[in-house]
Amino acid sequence: MGKVTGFLEIDRQVQKYRPAADRVRNFREFTIPMSDSEVARQAARCMDCGIPYCHGDTGCPVHNEIPDWNDLIYAGDWKAAVDNLHSTNNFPEFTGRICPAPCEEACTLNLEDEPVAIKTVEQAIADKAWELGMLAPRPTLARTGKKVAIIGSGPAGLAAAQQLARVGHEVHLYERESRAGGLLRYGIPDFKMEKHLIDRRVTQMEGEGVTFHYGKNIGVGESSCELLNTHDAVLLTTGSEHPRNPEIPGQDFEGVHYAMPFLVQQNRRVGGEGIESVGWPSEEIWVAGKNVIVVGGGDTASDCIGTSFRQGAVDVTQMDIRPMPPEREDKMMVWPYWATKMRTSSSQAEGAKREFDAATLEFVGKSGRLSGIKCARVDGNRKPIEGTEFILKADLAFIATGFAGPLQDTFIKELKTDLATNSRGDVSIAANEHDYKTSTDKLYSAGDCRRGQSLVVWAIREGRQAARAIDLDLMGETTLPR
Repeated sequence: MGKVTGFLEIDRQVQKYRPAADRVRNFREFTIPMSDSEVARQAARCMDCGIPYCHGDTGCPVHNEIPDWNDLIYAGDWKAAVDNLHSTNNFPEFTGRICPAPCEEACTLNLEDEPVAIKTVEQAIADKAWELGMLAPRPTLARTGKKVAIIGSGPAGLAAAQQLARVGHEVHLYERESRAGGLLRYGIPDFKMEKHLIDRRVTQMEGEGVTFHYGKNIGVGESSCELLNTHDAVLLTTGSEHPRNPEIPGQDFEGVHYAMPFLVQQNRRVGGEGIESVGWPSEEIWVAGKNVIVVGGGDTASDCIGTSFRQGAVDVTQMDIRPMPPEREDKMMVWPYWATKMRTSSSQAEGAKREFDAATLEFVGKSGRLSGIKCARVDGNRKPIEGTEFILKADLAFIATGFAGPLQDTFIKELKTDLATNSRGDVSIAANEHDYKTSTDKLYSAGDCRRGQSLVVWAIREGRQAARAIDLDLMGETTLPR
């Protein structure tokens, strides 16, 4: 905990944003960092709550010891706070920026709608660690002689690679793109997380012995079986990229796209790369001067909104089949779990129109080109209500209705006869969260390709746990935390 009476004396404060009119002019991060003294005051609000739900499974999948590092920051011991935070989370500068902070939902002070600013403090600690030069590579001299391949360099793959390298294994990380990060780099816009944050972690990991192999599309241009034959263990951390098909009539009109090709292209532009990308359509998508419709209510939809405004869209409307949630949840019914309530992302706040209780019935157009979408209001069962149909003008539409597992024409197709899947079919790898083993010998799976589409913090947790399981299998014992 921090100051005993801090939660009574100090108001909640989080990072502020630069004005929307300024931030939509570029793709840089727009949060305004707080001073060290302001961060310490926020850490001081952490109370002696008895059962800190914030760092259990309820609030933090990686089990960050939140009360401990809040107390350390309040006491001015930044170094100890950095060490504590990194003992549970390999990449807190990622989660401090893009995690939706279920820890704050689980905070006892959230019963009064004033939770500790955990996410803000976490990012401040992570950024301070780099500022003070505290995150130099930690190579080990004790080598095990074991060789591990990891397919996919998203947060799960990066976390697993770092953990395995630090206990002495020879780690090779294979990435189909030209740079590491997976959808951290190519899916999440730079205005939410700039990519130099990934680059410096890659440099750190290379210093710890991880070998990165770029341009290696395993299961397509490179053989999964060959990796299994030449390594002691192979870990799949390829993410969940196969878009869920809403099967809306008119999807084949020119101007209708899935969300990820749009986001990937823009991230590649910002990164100084060409828009052509492995696994994604190469048709250029640009929304300047257009009326844009985004179908879907999640984070990917929100990212499409913010990217559209920065490209110069005239108008952006988000379609959400769910009813408008309440402004405030019933705490006694849902706390300390994540609540359904009205939330407005920074991208939505930049000027998006939001249509709730609205089903997208059909994409309409002329001469093969999108011109609008036909919609209707829905009832409590999400069924269209007859007589409520309406049409919205649309020059471009993005489908952001979620993901249904790894891309199919990869290792899944290559290993299909020997690779069991879960109850949903060929969408996810059947491996449990204890040993992370698939039905194929020496093959493990973690992250979104195992559990389905989820949060970055869950991917980091799974990567860390899978690394422990692999180390235990290879060595008969392990010092890696679970």
